[in-house]
Amino acid sequence: MMTQTAEKPAAARFSVTAWRDHDDEARTLPGMALGTIDLPAATGETCDGLWRLGARRVALHEPVDLAADGPAAARRTVDLLCLVRELTARAVHVDWDLRLPAEDGAERWKLLSHLHPPRRIDGVPDPDAALYAWRTHHYLCKFVWRQGPGFVQIRDRRWGELRRFTTDEPAYHAAISALDLGTGHHEIPPPVLADLTGEHLVLRVGDLAWWLPYRVNRWLQEAMAI
Repeated sequence: MMTQTAEKPAAARFSVTAWRDHDDEARTLPGMALGTIDLPAATGETCDGLWRLGARRVALHEPVDLAADGPAAARRTVDLLCLVRELTARAVHVDWDLRLPAEDGAERWKLLSHLHPPRRIDGVPDPDAALYAWRTHHYLCKFVWRQGPGFVQIRDRRWGELRRFTTDEPAYHAAISALDLGTGHHEIPPPVLADLTGEHLVLRVGDLAWWLPYRVNRWLQEAMAI
Protein backbone atom coordinates (compact mmCIF):
# COMPACT_ATOMS: atom_id res chain seq x y z
CA MET A 1 0.00 0.00 0.00
CA MET A 2 1.25 3.48 -0.82
CA THR A 3 2.59 5.52 2.09
CA GLN A 4 1.48 9.13 1.83
CA THR A 5 4.17 11.51 3.06
CA ALA A 6 2.73 14.85 1.95
CA GLU A 7 1.30 17.06 4.64
CA LYS A 8 -2.41 17.69 4.52
CA PRO A 9 -3.06 21.08 2.89
CA ALA A 10 -4.06 23.86 5.26
CA ALA A 11 -7.77 24.61 5.32
CA ALA A 12 -8.63 27.48 3.02
CA ARG A 13 -11.28 30.04 3.80
CA PHE A 14 -14.01 30.89 1.33
CA SER A 15 -16.81 33.43 1.28
CA VAL A 16 -20.01 32.48 -0.53
CA THR A 17 -23.50 33.89 -0.82
CA ALA A 18 -26.35 31.44 -0.23
CA TRP A 19 -30.13 31.23 -0.60
CA ARG A 20 -32.77 28.77 0.55
CA ASP A 21 -34.11 28.24 -2.99
CA HIS A 22 -32.47 27.91 -6.39
CA ASP A 23 -35.25 29.64 -8.34
CA ASP A 24 -34.44 33.22 -9.42
CA GLU A 25 -37.80 34.60 -8.31
CA ALA A 26 -38.21 32.51 -5.17
CA ARG A 27 -34.82 33.52 -3.79
CA THR A 28 -35.87 37.19 -3.77
CA LEU A 29 -38.71 36.48 -1.34
CA PRO A 30 -38.34 37.45 2.34
CA GLY A 31 -36.39 34.90 4.36
CA MET A 32 -34.81 33.20 1.35
CA ALA A 33 -31.44 34.95 1.49
CA LEU A 34 -28.88 33.46 3.86
CA GLY A 35 -26.40 36.23 3.09
CA THR A 36 -22.61 35.92 2.95
CA ILE A 37 -21.20 32.86 4.70
CA ASP A 38 -17.54 32.22 5.52
CA LEU A 39 -16.50 28.61 5.08
CA PRO A 40 -13.48 27.12 6.86
CA ALA A 41 -12.69 24.61 4.10
CA ALA A 42 -13.97 23.14 0.84
CA THR A 43 -14.88 19.71 2.17
CA GLY A 44 -17.93 17.49 2.16
CA GLU A 45 -18.48 18.24 5.85
CA THR A 46 -18.52 21.99 5.11
CA CYS A 47 -21.08 21.50 2.34
CA ASP A 48 -23.18 19.27 4.60
CA GLY A 49 -23.26 22.20 7.02
CA LEU A 50 -24.51 24.51 4.26
CA TRP A 51 -27.23 22.02 3.38
CA ARG A 52 -28.37 21.77 7.00
CA LEU A 53 -28.43 25.57 7.13
CA GLY A 54 -30.91 25.45 4.26
CA ALA A 55 -28.67 26.48 1.36
CA ARG A 56 -29.99 25.28 -2.00
CA ARG A 57 -28.19 27.84 -4.14
CA VAL A 58 -24.64 29.05 -3.50
CA ALA A 59 -22.61 31.69 -5.35
CA LEU A 60 -18.81 31.67 -5.30
CA HIS A 61 -17.14 35.05 -4.90
CA GLU A 62 -14.16 34.26 -7.15
CA PRO A 63 -13.64 32.39 -10.42
CA VAL A 64 -12.20 28.91 -10.72
CA ASP A 65 -9.06 29.76 -12.69
CA LEU A 66 -7.34 26.80 -14.32
CA ALA A 67 -5.23 29.20 -16.38
CA ALA A 68 -3.50 30.73 -13.34
CA ASP A 69 0.19 30.00 -12.74
CA GLY A 70 2.07 29.05 -9.59
CA PRO A 71 1.65 26.61 -6.68
CA ALA A 72 -0.56 28.93 -4.61
CA ALA A 73 -2.90 29.52 -7.55
CA ALA A 74 -3.10 25.79 -8.27
CA ARG A 75 -3.96 25.06 -4.63
CA ARG A 76 -6.68 27.70 -4.61
CA THR A 77 -8.12 26.41 -7.88
CA VAL A 78 -8.30 22.86 -6.59
CA ASP A 79 -9.91 24.02 -3.33
CA LEU A 80 -12.59 25.88 -5.30
CA LEU A 81 -13.15 22.85 -7.53
CA CYS A 82 -13.64 20.76 -4.39
CA LEU A 83 -16.30 23.20 -3.25
CA VAL A 84 -18.16 23.04 -6.59
CA ARG A 85 -17.87 19.24 -6.67
CA GLU A 86 -19.18 18.71 -3.14
CA LEU A 87 -22.06 21.17 -3.61
CA THR A 88 -22.99 19.46 -6.89
CA ALA A 89 -23.01 16.11 -5.08
CA ARG A 90 -25.61 17.54 -2.69
CA ALA A 91 -27.82 18.84 -5.53
CA VAL A 92 -27.04 22.47 -4.68
CA HIS A 93 -27.27 25.01 -7.50
CA VAL A 94 -23.81 26.63 -7.83
CA ASP A 95 -23.15 30.02 -9.41
CA TRP A 96 -19.51 29.98 -10.52
CA ASP A 97 -17.27 31.16 -13.35
CA LEU A 98 -14.62 29.03 -15.07
CA ARG A 99 -11.40 30.14 -16.72
CA LEU A 100 -9.53 27.58 -18.81
CA PRO A 101 -6.12 27.64 -20.49
CA ALA A 102 -6.69 28.54 -24.13
CA GLU A 103 -4.44 25.76 -25.44
CA ASP A 104 -6.71 22.95 -24.21
CA GLY A 105 -9.84 24.64 -22.93
CA ALA A 106 -11.99 23.22 -25.73
CA GLU A 107 -11.43 19.70 -24.37
CA ARG A 108 -10.83 20.30 -20.68
CA TRP A 109 -14.32 21.64 -19.95
CA LYS A 110 -15.72 18.22 -20.83
CA LEU A 111 -13.73 16.68 -17.97
CA LEU A 112 -15.67 18.98 -15.62
CA SER A 113 -19.07 18.55 -17.26
CA HIS A 114 -20.41 16.46 -14.36
CA LEU A 115 -20.24 19.54 -12.12
CA HIS A 116 -23.09 22.03 -11.90
CA PRO A 117 -22.84 24.18 -15.07
CA PRO A 118 -21.00 27.49 -14.58
CA ARG A 119 -22.40 30.89 -15.43
CA ARG A 120 -19.49 31.64 -17.74
CA ILE A 121 -16.54 29.91 -19.43
CA ASP A 122 -13.42 31.72 -20.63
CA GLY A 123 -10.70 30.05 -22.67
CA VAL A 124 -12.77 28.09 -25.21
CA PRO A 125 -13.29 29.05 -28.90
CA ASP A 126 -17.10 29.15 -28.62
CA PRO A 127 -18.11 29.67 -24.98
CA ASP A 128 -21.82 29.97 -25.75
CA ALA A 129 -21.84 26.57 -27.48
CA ALA A 130 -19.85 24.98 -24.65
CA LEU A 131 -22.21 26.40 -22.01
CA TYR A 132 -25.27 25.26 -23.97
CA ALA A 133 -23.90 21.72 -24.28
CA TRP A 134 -22.95 21.64 -20.59
CA ARG A 135 -26.33 22.92 -19.40
CA THR A 136 -28.49 20.75 -21.65
CA HIS A 137 -26.61 17.51 -20.93
CA HIS A 138 -26.03 17.93 -17.21
CA TYR A 139 -27.77 15.78 -14.59
CA LEU A 140 -27.09 14.53 -11.09
CA CYS A 141 -24.89 11.43 -10.73
CA LYS A 142 -23.31 11.86 -14.15
CA PHE A 143 -19.87 10.95 -12.80
CA VAL A 144 -19.75 9.40 -9.34
CA TRP A 145 -17.86 6.93 -7.20
CA ARG A 146 -18.89 4.75 -4.31
CA GLN A 147 -17.03 2.56 -1.87
CA GLY A 148 -18.22 -0.90 -0.98
CA PRO A 149 -16.70 -3.56 1.27
CA GLY A 150 -13.23 -3.94 -0.20
CA PHE A 151 -13.84 -2.25 -3.56
CA VAL A 152 -14.33 1.14 -5.18
CA GLN A 153 -16.56 1.65 -8.21
CA ILE A 154 -16.63 4.66 -10.55
CA ARG A 155 -19.53 5.30 -12.94
CA ASP A 156 -18.85 7.80 -15.72
CA ARG A 157 -21.43 9.08 -18.21
CA ARG A 158 -19.64 12.27 -19.33
CA TRP A 159 -19.03 10.88 -22.81
CA GLY A 160 -22.60 9.79 -23.58
CA GLU A 161 -22.36 6.14 -22.56
CA LEU A 162 -21.77 4.43 -19.23
CA ARG A 163 -18.14 3.67 -18.42
CA ARG A 164 -17.74 1.66 -15.24
CA PHE A 165 -14.51 1.01 -13.39
CA THR A 166 -14.13 -1.21 -10.34
CA THR A 167 -10.98 -1.83 -8.31
CA ASP A 168 -10.19 -3.81 -5.19
CA GLU A 169 -6.47 -2.98 -5.12
CA PRO A 170 -5.29 -1.15 -1.97
CA ALA A 171 -2.91 1.09 -3.94
CA TYR A 172 -5.82 2.56 -5.88
CA HIS A 173 -7.91 3.05 -2.74
CA ALA A 174 -5.01 4.91 -1.11
CA ALA A 175 -4.52 7.03 -4.22
CA ILE A 176 -8.20 8.05 -4.33
CA SER A 177 -8.05 9.09 -0.69
CA ALA A 178 -4.98 11.24 -1.36
CA LEU A 179 -6.38 12.74 -4.57
CA ASP A 180 -9.77 13.66 -3.11
CA LEU A 181 -8.67 17.12 -1.93
CA GLY A 182 -5.81 17.35 -4.40
CA THR A 183 -2.21 16.30 -3.82
CA GLY A 184 1.16 16.60 -5.51
CA HIS A 185 1.24 14.27 -8.49
CA HIS A 186 4.59 12.89 -7.30
CA GLU A 187 2.85 11.56 -4.16
CA ILE A 188 0.92 8.99 -6.22
CA PRO A 189 2.68 5.89 -7.59
CA PRO A 190 3.30 6.64 -11.30
CA PRO A 191 1.57 3.49 -12.67
CA VAL A 192 -1.55 4.22 -10.58
CA LEU A 193 -1.63 7.88 -11.56
CA ALA A 194 -1.13 6.96 -15.23
CA ASP A 195 -4.08 4.54 -15.09
CA LEU A 196 -6.39 7.06 -13.39
CA THR A 197 -5.34 9.91 -15.66
CA GLY A 198 -5.68 7.76 -18.76
CA GLU A 199 -9.30 7.04 -17.86
CA HIS A 200 -9.94 10.78 -17.27
CA LEU A 201 -10.60 10.26 -13.56
CA VAL A 202 -7.95 12.77 -12.46
CA LEU A 203 -7.39 16.42 -13.39
CA ARG A 204 -3.89 17.92 -13.35
CA VAL A 205 -3.72 21.50 -12.07
CA GLY A 206 -0.12 22.67 -12.04
CA ASP A 207 1.81 20.21 -9.86
CA LEU A 208 -1.39 18.98 -8.22
CA ALA A 209 -3.58 16.05 -9.19
CA TRP A 210 -7.26 16.12 -8.22
CA TRP A 211 -9.96 13.44 -8.08
CA LEU A 212 -12.74 14.42 -10.49
CA PRO A 213 -15.83 12.35 -9.59
CA TYR A 214 -17.94 13.12 -6.56
CA ARG A 215 -18.96 10.52 -4.04
CA VAL A 216 -22.56 9.38 -4.21
CA ASN A 217 -24.60 11.62 -1.92
CA ARG A 218 -28.05 11.72 -3.50
CA TRP A 219 -29.11 9.15 -6.08
CA LEU A 220 -30.90 10.42 -9.16
CA GLN A 221 -33.27 7.45 -8.87
CA GLU A 222 -33.71 4.44 -6.63
CA ALA A 223 -30.39 2.88 -5.70
CA MET A 224 -31.51 -0.56 -6.92
CA ALA A 225 -31.98 0.90 -10.42
CA ILE A 226 -28.40 2.24 -10.41
